[in-house]
Formats: sequence, structure tokens, C-alpha cells
Amino acid sequence: MKDKVRRGGGRNQAKADANSVTVGSDAVGIRLDDVTSFSVKIQGAGVEPFELQVHGFWLVQDAVMTLLSRNEVFPRSNLSLTLAGATLDPLAQLQNVKGLKAGAILRLVEEPYTFRSARVHLARVLELLRASGPQDALREGRSPSILEALTHTQIPEASLQNGKSLKRSLSHTKTESTSQDGAPPDYLLPGSSERPLMALLPHSSQPEAPSYLKDLSLSCWNPPPGHRKLQGDFLYITAVTMEGRRCDITSCPKGFFLNRSTEDVFDPRPAQSSPVCHCLTDLLCHISPAVKQTFTTLKNRPLQPPVEVITTPYHTLSWLGPPCATRTHKNTFTRLGVDDQAETQPPDWNEELQAARDLPQGSLEERLQRDKAVLQVNSAFVSTVMQGAETVVDGFVEPVNGNPGDPAFLWGGLFMSQGTASAVFGGERGRRAAQRLELNGVQAYSDLEGLQGLHTIPTAIVDYRGVRLSAQGLAPGLEGSEQDQGTAPASRGLLYGVNAGPQESPHRRRLLELLAHAAKSLSLQRHVVLAPNGHQVPLFTSVDAQGLLGADGRFYLLDVFRSFPADANFCPEAQTESCTVTGEEESNENKNDCIKEGWPEDYHANTDLPRSFPHGLCRLRPELMQAFSQHKHCQFTQRVRELLDENGGFEECATSGDSRATAAVRAACKDVGSVSDILFEMRFNPNVFSPGVAFPPGESTSTKLQERLLREAAAFIITHQIPAFLEGCLHNSEAPMDGATLKNALHQRGINLRYLGHVVKVIAQSEHKEHLRHIMRTAVAEIFIRSTRRVFNSFLQGVDVSSLSAAVSHFLSCLLVPHFPPTSVGEDTKKKSRRRGRGAGASESTPWSTLTGAELWNLVCQDAAETYVFDSLGSGPNYLVEHYGLQKLSLLREFCLKTGVQLRLRDYSFDNQNKAPIGPEDIINMIPVVKHIHMPTVDASKVYQAAQLSIQKGLLDQAHEQLKEAVYLYGRACDDLHPEAGYCHTLLAKVAYLQGKTAEARSVQLKAVVISERVLGFDHPNTIQQYALLGVYVYAGGETTLAQKCFLRARLLMLTVHGEDHPYTATLDNCLGLVLAEDQTGQFLKNAVRLNTSFFGPTCLQTALNQHLLAQWMCTKGDYRNAMTHEKEALTAFTSLFGEDHPQTRCSKDFLSTITKQAVKVERTLRQAGAECTEATVECLSPTPDIILEQMVLVTGIRNITQSNRFQEYKQKHLELKAAVVKELGLKLPNVASVAVTGGGKCSDREKGCGKEPEGGGNPAEDTSKCQQDQQVEGSLESTGKVSANCHVTEQNQQKEKTSAEGDKAASDEVKTVNDEMESSSGEMNGRMDVPASPSALRSDVSWADVVSKSRGKATAVNREGDGSTANGPAEE
Repeated sequence: MKDKVRRGGGRNQAKADANSVTVGSDAVGIRLDDVTSFSVKIQGAGVEPFELQVHGFWLVQDAVMTLLSRNEVFPRSNLSLTLAGATLDPLAQLQNVKGLKAGAILRLVEEPYTFRSARVHLARVLELLRASGPQDALREGRSPSILEALTHTQIPEASLQNGKSLKRSLSHTKTESTSQDGAPPDYLLPGSSERPLMALLPHSSQPEAPSYLKDLSLSCWNPPPGHRKLQGDFLYITAVTMEGRRCDITSCPKGFFLNRSTEDVFDPRPAQSSPVCHCLTDLLCHISPAVKQTFTTLKNRPLQPPVEVITTPYHTLSWLGPPCATRTHKNTFTRLGVDDQAETQPPDWNEELQAARDLPQGSLEERLQRDKAVLQVNSAFVSTVMQGAETVVDGFVEPVNGNPGDPAFLWGGLFMSQGTASAVFGGERGRRAAQRLELNGVQAYSDLEGLQGLHTIPTAIVDYRGVRLSAQGLAPGLEGSEQDQGTAPASRGLLYGVNAGPQESPHRRRLLELLAHAAKSLSLQRHVVLAPNGHQVPLFTSVDAQGLLGADGRFYLLDVFRSFPADANFCPEAQTESCTVTGEEESNENKNDCIKEGWPEDYHANTDLPRSFPHGLCRLRPELMQAFSQHKHCQFTQRVRELLDENGGFEECATSGDSRATAAVRAACKDVGSVSDILFEMRFNPNVFSPGVAFPPGESTSTKLQERLLREAAAFIITHQIPAFLEGCLHNSEAPMDGATLKNALHQRGINLRYLGHVVKVIAQSEHKEHLRHIMRTAVAEIFIRSTRRVFNSFLQGVDVSSLSAAVSHFLSCLLVPHFPPTSVGEDTKKKSRRRGRGAGASESTPWSTLTGAELWNLVCQDAAETYVFDSLGSGPNYLVEHYGLQKLSLLREFCLKTGVQLRLRDYSFDNQNKAPIGPEDIINMIPVVKHIHMPTVDASKVYQAAQLSIQKGLLDQAHEQLKEAVYLYGRACDDLHPEAGYCHTLLAKVAYLQGKTAEARSVQLKAVVISERVLGFDHPNTIQQYALLGVYVYAGGETTLAQKCFLRARLLMLTVHGEDHPYTATLDNCLGLVLAEDQTGQFLKNAVRLNTSFFGPTCLQTALNQHLLAQWMCTKGDYRNAMTHEKEALTAFTSLFGEDHPQTRCSKDFLSTITKQAVKVERTLRQAGAECTEATVECLSPTPDIILEQMVLVTGIRNITQSNRFQEYKQKHLELKAAVVKELGLKLPNVASVAVTGGGKCSDREKGCGKEPEGGGNPAEDTSKCQQDQQVEGSLESTGKVSANCHVTEQNQQKEKTSAEGDKAASDEVKTVNDEMESSSGEMNGRMDVPASPSALRSDVSWADVVSKSRGKATAVNREGDGSTANGPAEE
């Protein structure tokens, strides 16, 4: 592997390594026998003595890396450790070092430099000089973290010089007064249409990075002449201090010293009284007092948490840049030449990635090291791809081939090309689709577990300035082919594929074994096709794939862009007719029957499918294949049961020993389309419906079956997946907010984005159209932006580099301003050019400047009609605003995120049709948008999933330990800067809060917010939810003002991303209504009631809680009459949802009775004392902070109100039957009745037959609910994927209330309307829980042993958290 300097390592990476190992095992709950932690003393190397906490499992080099990241040592390098005068072996474990124990003294020893280590030291010094400032992230186009600025409070200027960290600033907020802050700004109030961008990125409270030097660069005398090289001179460096002094410095094996050279005279001799310093900063401090003072201040500054300063593995785009890009640009000391140390041999990315993947995986430590190495290599690869795309598209690299239609480039060890635009696949659209599908195929094969022998080339695709490039590492064996000419083809080169030819060798047999294993995992069928020469070729993949044995001895699979089966909804009927070569004539009637087999009745008439598509590479997603297989399995089990019932029943057929059971299975396999006739097995042929692929006559039956299955799978999207997605959104307050979350939600259900038009059509025809208007709005915006992006890509091809900013701003003005004229930009550019002393230029005569708003809109509408069959975009942007409620600002954000355009941070106005809202000076940059392979963190993910299952079972203590272990593993593998790590932190904070550990929940949630801001984006929908959760936890700690800031920040982001008309806005408004001052509470609560009523109806749970909160607030204002009205609405909803005997209904009834009595009392008092007398609000009707907190927890879904359903009867009978069995066997168990009640109240979603669907949440498809009950015959199936980052499961069908006499007595004393911790955590805050689909409605996750153990005191501890936590607060005394 290459050095860390080229990969962007250095101090931040060292911090990450140190953080990953210094997180003690005790802190995360991992118990390893060989882990010992002790403290040692560090001395020597010119640093002040200090103590270091080390672990026995560390290597010596781990301890050195930790030391190098310490403020006391940084930026020193090239150090070794000695103990009692003996140098320690870097690869030895500390626990194996003789004499090393707690309190031992380790000395740092300065080792002589080599030329390479001297450059590494200079890189560390540059990292110090380039210390990141508050505006650096925006300047580089990276998403910043705003949490520090939000939570910072004003402190004395003297302490500001030290740059307080997040923890330090938050320590001040803990001691602040809990008095209410000022009123929220007007643009955050309900109903406001103002959307200021300046408030999105507030000024950071951190000080700007200090300036050490004016300049540091290579001297004009560098490189040293030959006679000086022989005397040890490595480099000559010139430094210009802040005092204006110019110094020439020599780098040698002993360190650095000041020489006598000047700009005019070369004199390499050491200057008088100049010391030789091992560290360059020591010499600079000796030369310049300003450097010494600044460096001392920096060393005394407390360290920031690593998650805030470590560079993210992948670039997270920020669509907003600094307000003034010119002022933020600063000297990065690139003339020092450290960044330009290009190796003579470019990196071999393929070898690096494969070497990392081949690392041992025998132990947990080895697997963590492997995961970290793979992630680092892939991160460096993606970073190089971004740089390569800019270099290639900007014209700095010449193509290596002579094909102008498909130029190929070699740069930085990458092979970059646009791909061939094949007419068969659809020209330019097909070329881009092939690049995207190739990446998906590589991802699919890379994710296969237990398949170590099959390799794929590192791949990424990047869009920059309208050009899409495919970047890959160089495949082994392609170079140096002359050496392999004498090698037999079977042992070297192409072993698998249509063009491989007949051959037989051990290598080929091994490759076929690997491909067969991969095909089984991917549900691909082995099949036979006809090669161009007429030979029959057996395949496990698509016809394009090629398997080869590389020069490195590894098997590689290439060209996997058609790995998944075709989407029959977009395959022409002519291809369907001629897919099979039967060798005999068939009648037209048989052909028509073959075509229609698999389609539902009147399918084409109802859906206008199948139809053609702009490109010919429409493939099914793997999530769809898995969901369809699960659907088929439901049909299979149901069909088997029906056949067995027809032949005497299941028991008789199973015990008779005859062939009836076998015949039933065979018949069911044939009916559902199983590729096997003796067991259920779903496999798909990726070459069916592929143009140019012919099958031999012997494959006729199999091909017809595959055609039928693919038609059924395509129809399954329309008939099942899309309705199930919309059904989930209908009951979900956290539905998709923007295009990214909508795409994730659809993809997790296997729905391709080419179905967006059909999704909009279904919503428009639905009776719940008004309730799904936010989904309609998001889908229309996604259609509009994706069509606009395709037009934009073509638009940029005719633009010169010098006119890019003007062209992009003109395009955006035409897009967002109705009927924008073509002359405004040209005239403006002409005036500015004259002011700058240039000519008018060619801006008026360029093709891009003649584009008008009407022309652009016609192009966008035409693309939307061709791609999505959607023709309702209207005549201009105002139509989208008026008809669909879209915001122009939200459209602008979506466009920038998808195209890489970065805008200047300022407030934009789109109302003036005579002035361009966006000028050339507002276009700061265009950043490459990269799609890459996501490397899994296997062990961390497994522990995370185990924790989720523990939560479903109600084992919160176990889940808490597992989540802490998962957090530790994520920190070791990816430094926590990973989306899954953020979701894990969110769930850990939630579980900690439910266990009463408020401080821990607050601390963990702070980290979750920072991770979300830096990894997903400062305005990503997940970040909005993280801020809302943080507001709850800080309010629980008494930090009311900080909670207000968090909720207001979440609402500001919500208004920017989507607008006010979204269900989640109601959640935020409820929280704001609870924490703000009384005079601002009402408008937020009323707006929440309006939103919830319009989205979910007047009788849903969200609306009922809203009505109660509003009634509660009106009581505090003395408006009992209106309070009674709203509480009656709440009571009606609770009664219809839960029944009259539910604790929540009784509480609402009691609260209404109290309000009524109080209203009568106030009315009587007014009559007696006169109109001038006012009744003070009764104290008992004013909610306490604890009640407000619990109501906030209910509103945000951290806890959910229990709801009785039909499964309770089964659960009760089930436990009673177990108790009867115990009694019959003579076993004596304590509190059996209590077990039957408490244990019955703790059932997961899978116990209730209401399994979590992977995408939009909510209930499963209606037609599969019955099938899930029949899956006891076959067992469970895996879930089709993960819940999207913004689509959560609405847990309305939740836990059962207590029904025993003890439960009723407890309810009369202390009403419990919240479910226990187990259920609250299954609500899934971040929406990324990996929850297996429910295999059976009647299968319990809680074993009998678990129930018995819970009865012995466990249930009491779990339920303790909900004491007194009703929506109404404690019952009236």
C-alpha cells in the first residue's frame, strides 16, 4: 500500500487510529480476556513528560501512532520507543514486551531521516500549517457540521483564543439558565413563505486557523547538486516568516538547519548559531517569535472529538459555498512540493484492493483490520477518481486511443472512459445506463459472503460538467500480454464467456464452481445460449460477462452490467416473441398465448405496459427479485396447504407415508413457477428478453418459464410493490422528504425510478390523493429534476470553460424564472467585461446564451414524457409551485446536489421576472459527483442487527451492550464516519434514554448529529430527525434553550428541503409548542393539528395527541371552552382507536371531566364576581416539565402508545395454554398469571403478523398478510432490504395493555399509556433498521424461557420507565 500522505492520512488519520483503539473495551462492553489497560510515562524527543493510556493488545506501532497524534508530540515524526535503553520491535504486542508494566517509562528516540521520511515529516508540518478553519469545508465543497456553532454560547474573548471544542462549549450550555430564549424569527413561524439561506449556515464560533508563516516552499536552489547530495542534503526549503524575514533551510538525515543561501547566492553551509533540529517546527520557532507564540497557543488548545476533524471517507457534497469565495481562499503551501510527489509508478488500485480483501479473517481483530484497510483503499480510490475526472474533463490528459467517439484515458493508475454508445442499448442514454448497471453488478458480486476466490475490478462512475466517466483499476494481465503469448489459453486469460470457446482445465473448473456459488446467492439460473459460432455455451451470468485468470493468479469477472434479469414492463413484444429458437414452427395463437402468459388480466389496458423505453437496459433490482421470491413462497405454501386439504388434510397426508404430500409439493412447484419440481426455488435467467441472445431448442421449456416469471415479476411491481409503498407512506409521519430519500425508499422495495410516472399516476387516481400530496410533490420534483439534469448535461457540451459560470447561471435563471429572455445574461456579461477592461467577448453569440425559459421548459417536458410518461409539468415553474406546492428553493437544492453545482451562500429571490436571480458570480464551483462501491463493515453490522433483534424481544439491557459493542466496532472499522455508524449511535441513544440514562443518550446523540451532518449532509432529512431527537434528550437534561435551538434548526432545514406541508413538520411543531414560551406555543400546536388532520384524518393517533396537547395549552391560558372542544375530539379518536377500556381513553375522559368542572367553576366565579374578575389558571392543569418531556417522547415516536388488537386474544390463550401444561407436568412457577399478562404484553411486530416492510414502513401488502401465516411450513425469509433513511415504520398496532386484575389495579393508581422500551426502540428513529420480514403471524420471538425469566423481576424493571408517562400526565387526584 502507498504511504498515508498520498491518501490524505497524517495527523487526522493518526487521530482516527488512536481513537479507534483508545476507546476502551470496558467502555463498549466487549469482554476480551487478553485486553489489559495500563498507563505508561512518555519522555524524551524534546517533549514535556506525560502519561499515556495503552492496551496490551496494541502493537508498538499502534502506540507510536497514538503518540504522533498527541498535541505534545505533533508534528514530530520518525520516532521510535525504547524501554530501559532497548528499542522496541514495532510489530510486537505491548503485553509481550518484557518489563513493560503500569508506570513504566518509555522514551521517544529521534531516528535519522531518509529522503522519503523527510518528505513525510514535511507533510505533517503542512497539515499543521493548513489547520482547518470554519469555512474550509464549504470552500472545498464538503458538508460542514453546524452543531458546534448552534450549541456554542458566548464566553470571554480570552478563552476564545483557545478554540473551544464541542464538548467544552456544551459544558457551558449545561449551566445556562433554563429561562426561555427570545421568540423564534418570523421566517420560522407557521405560514411564513420566507426561506433565507443565510440562516442555514451560521458563522462558526471557532476562531480562524492561525497563520504561522507567509510562505513555505522549495528553494530556488532545490534540488541539491551532486556534491551536496553526497554530503546528505535532501531538500532546500525557503520560509518567509510573519516578520518578513526570508530564510533558507536544509533538510538532512539529522533534521533541519538554517543555511547561508540567499535569493542571489547559493551557500549551503550552516548559518552561524543555527541548531540542527529534528523537527522543522522547532527550527521555525527558533527563527520566528510569531511562530513560537502561535504554536504554543495551538498546543494548549484542547483536542476536538475525532469525528469532527477526521476527513470523511467519501466526499459529501455541500451545495452551498462560502459567502465570498475570494476571501476564503488561502495559501496552502503547495509550492513545497509534498503534494506533487508523483511516484514513477502510478498506484495499482486493483492490486491494493485485492490485497486488502485477501487479508486474514480468522479473528475479530484481523477482520476489523481488513475492513479498515478495504475502506481506506476504496476511499483513496474514489478520491483519485474525483481528481482524475476534473483533470480529464478539463483537458489536461490526452486520450490513449484514437477513437474520438469513445476516448479512453490513463491517469493516476485509473482507466477512464465514457463507454461506447451502442444503438442496440439506446445511444447516449444506453451508455450511461450501462455504466450505472456495471457499478451495480460489481456491488452485487462484491457483497457476496463466503466467496473469496471471485474478484471484481475496483469501479466507480463520476459525473462532471455533463460528462459521465467510468473509472476502473487496471485489470491484471492486460498489460505485458507479449509475455503470455506462449501460455496456453486455458491456464492464462479468458476462461469463461460466450467467446471463451470449449476448453477444460482445473482453473476453468474452479472458476465455474465460484460462478455457480455466486449464481445461487444472486438467484440466477444456469442456462445455455447459442454462441455466434453455433456452439452451445452454459452460463451462470449474463451473456456479456467474461471470466478470466489474471496474471496475479486471481479469478476476475468483468462486464457484469446485465447481471440482473430484464424488466418485462419495458421489453418490446417483438423481442418477447423471438427470444427462443424452438427449431419448429408454431402457430400465431400459441405465440400470442406465450406472450400473454404471466401478465394479469387487462394488464396492458390498465397500465399501458409493457412499452418501450429510451434505452434498452431496463433491469430488475435485486431487492425486487427477493421480494418477488418471498411473494412466490407465500403462494407456494398456500397452494401446498390447499392441495393437502383436498386430499385429506395435512396430518393425514404427512403420516400416511404415501405420495400425496410429494405430489402436492410437485404440483405447487409447477403452479408457482419454481425452477425445481421437488422443492421451492426461484432462479432468474438474466438473458431472457435480451436482444441478440438465442437459446437452443432444448431450452425452450425453461425459457418459456423464465419469460412467464419475468412478466409476473414486472407485474408484481405495479400490483404489489407500488401500492404497498404508498400504503406505508399513508400512515407514516416520516415519509420521504426529498429526492434522495424517495429514491432510497423506492429502491428498497425494488421499484426503479423509471416508475416515478406510474407512482404519480396511482396517487392521482387514489382516494387518498390529498393525504399523499407530499409524496406526489416529491415524486413530481424528482421527475422534473432528473429530466432537467439530462437537458443540462447536453447543454454543457457546447460551453467553453471560460463561460461555464455564466452559462450555468443562465440555465438556472431560465429554469426557475418563467419566460426568462436570452439577452439578460449576455448584456450583463458585456457590461462586466467592459468594466474589467476587456472586450464584450462572445457571450451574445454563443449558443447557450440564446436559450430561453420557454425552450428549456419544452425540452424538460419532452424528456419527462419520454422517460416517465408524465406530461403534467405545465407551462413553467410557477405551475409547479401553484399546482403541486413545490418550492423553487427546494428544486434549486435538488438540482445542485445532482449536478455538483455549488452556489454562493446568500439569499436568492425568484419573484422578479425581469432580473436574473442567479448571476455568474453566484456559481462558485462544479464538483464531480461520484457513485462508488460501498464497502461493508461485516462484524459491526452483524452486532447491530443482533441488537435490533434484542430490542424486538424486549431485551433492552442486552441490546444496550450490543449497541455499545457495535459502536466500538464501527469506530475501529470506519472511524464512525459511516451512515450505518450514525444509525447505530441514534439507536444507542434511544435505548439509553429508555433505560433512564439521559446523560448518555445526550452524549451519544450529539455524536450522531455530527456524523449525519458530515456523512449524509448538513441538510439531509436524516439530519433533521437527528436534531429533533437531540432536542428531546437535551430537554430531558434541563437545557430548554438548547432544545429550542435544536427544534428550530430542524424546522429551518425542513422548510428548506421540502416546505411546511409535510407530516414531519407537525412533529416538529408539536415539540416547539411544548418547549417554547406560552405566547408562541399556540400557533405551532394549531398548525400541527391542521397538518395531522389533513394527512392522517381526524381519528388517527397523531391527530388525537395533537388535540390533547392543544387542549392542554388552552387550559393554561384559561380558555376552557375551546379546550373542551379539542379534548372531545381527542377522546373520540382514542375511543375509535383503542376502545373505551383502554388506559389512554380513560385518561382522556378523566381530563375532559376535569376541564368541564374547571370551566363550570370559572363560569360560576365570573358570574359571582363580575366580568372584571379573571380566574387564574389552576396549577394542576399546567403541565410539569416531566409531563412535557413524556409528551414529547410520545410525539417523536421514542415511545408509542399501546393499542389493543386481535392478536392479544391469541397471545393470552397461548400463554394460558403454556401455564396449563406447566401445571399438568407438576412444575411450580411463580406468578404464572403475571407471566401470562406481562409476557403477553411484550410481543414484537413479527408476533402480531404486522411485519416491517423494508422501504416505506407501515403494513405489508394486503395479499401477503395471509401468506405470512402459512409460512410455518417453510420457515422464515429474509427481509428484502433496509428501511430507507427517511421512511420509518409507524408502530400503531403495538403492544397489548395489561388485562389482569393486577394490571387494572395498577392502571387505576398510575395510568400507563406508553408501551415499554422494547416497543419504543422498534419504532426505528433513523429508518435504517435491518429487520427480518415476519415469517409467521403466529410465531413468537420470545421463548418460554425468556417469558419465565421476565416474570422473575425483569418485566418490572423494563416497565419502570413508563411510570406516570401518559399523554395526559399523572391522573388527577
